[in-house]
Amino acid sequence: MSSHANRLGQLLLTGIPAPELDSATAARLKKLQPGGYILFSRNLKDATQLRKLCDDLRDLSEIEPIITIDQEGGRVSRLRYIGHEPPNAQQLREKGAPALIKQHGKLTGQILRLFGINLDLCPVLDISYDDTADNSLKGRCYGTNPQQVVDFAGVFNRAMRKEGVLSCAKHFPGYGPAECDPHEFLPIIDKTREQLDKEELLPYRALMPELDSVMVCHANYRAYDPQNERWPASLSHNIVQKLLRDQLGFEGLAMTDDLDMGAILNEVTFEQAIQEAVKAGNDMVMICHRLEMVEEAKKHLEALPDPVVYDALIRLEKTKKKLSTPSPFSLERFAEINNAIWQLRVDTLGEERASILSVEDGKRSPVELY
Repeated sequence: MSSHANRLGQLLLTGIPAPELDSATAARLKKLQPGGYILFSRNLKDATQLRKLCDDLRDLSEIEPIITIDQEGGRVSRLRYIGHEPPNAQQLREKGAPALIKQHGKLTGQILRLFGINLDLCPVLDISYDDTADNSLKGRCYGTNPQQVVDFAGVFNRAMRKEGVLSCAKHFPGYGPAECDPHEFLPIIDKTREQLDKEELLPYRALMPELDSVMVCHANYRAYDPQNERWPASLSHNIVQKLLRDQLGFEGLAMTDDLDMGAILNEVTFEQAIQEAVKAGNDMVMICHRLEMVEEAKKHLEALPDPVVYDALIRLEKTKKKLSTPSPFSLERFAEINNAIWQLRVDTLGEERASILSVEDGKRSPVELY
C-alpha cells in the first residue's frame, strides 16, 4: 500500500447523478474523495439549487475540490438550462469584436464564481477548417486559422481568469481535422508533425503561460503514434509527456476527456484506459456518467507506480492553490449577470437572431446530451 494510496481519489474527476446529493451518493463520494466534480444539465434545476450542490460537494471534500462544467457559449453552455445562452465562439468570431469576447469571458467568470464553479472547461483552441464538419466542433471554434484562435480565445481566457475562474484549453493536440465524433468513434488524424506544429499546436504554444489546465482528446495522431494506429492521444505517452510536457513545456494540470466514450471503450479495456492515461502524463482521469465506474477506476489506480502518482499529485496540488472561493450568492446578483448575458447575445447577434436559441439535438453529437 503506497503512501499516496489514500490520496488516489484526487486523480479522479467525476460526474454525479442528480441535482442534489442523496445520502447514499454523498456517502460514496465521501469515501471516494475525488479531486474534482464535473456538472451537466442533469445536475441543474435552478440557481439556488446549483449553488447548494456546489457547497455540498465542497463540504464533503477533505481537500478543496475542482468543480467544473462546460460553459463555452451556444449549445455547449450547460447553464442555459437555468439562464440565458451566451453566443458561441463562432458567432463571436464572425462578429469580430474583441470587446464582446472580453465581455463574454468576464460574464462567464462572474456567473461560474457565483455558483462556486472554479474551473471552466474552455476555451476551445481547435481550429475550424470546415464550420459544417460533423466532428463535434460545430459553432465551438474561435478561429479558422491558428492566429485567429490565439487572438480571440486569448481575450476570452484572460477575461475569465481575471474573475477568478481557472481555464482548460481543449482538445489537445487538436480535433480540427477530425472527421467523426469521438463520443462515438476514434478519429484518426493523418497530419504530419510539421503540419500539426504550424497549425494545431500554435495556439497552445502561444497561450501556454495563461493556461491553467489542458484537456487531452481521444483521437489517434499517426505522426506521434505511428506504431499503434488505434491508440488515442489521451492515453499516449508520446503526446502527453513528450509533446505537451517535455517539448511545449506545459507544467499545469493535464486531464483526459471523458474516458467513458466510444473512442476509448471500443479500443481498450477500462482498466487499461485508466492506468495508461496516468502513465501517459495526465493528472486527472475524467469519468462523467457512472459512479460505479469511478469507484472501479480508483482500484485500477492502486496498481500504478509511486513516482507516476506523485508527479500527478504535485501538479494537482499546485493547480488547487490557485482555486478561488465562491462569490457571495444572491438571486439578485444572478439576475444581474444573467441579464448582462442576454445583452451580450443581442449585441453579438442582433435582436432577431438573439431570440433563436440552439436546437437541442443529440443527433448532432452526444456532447449535447451529456
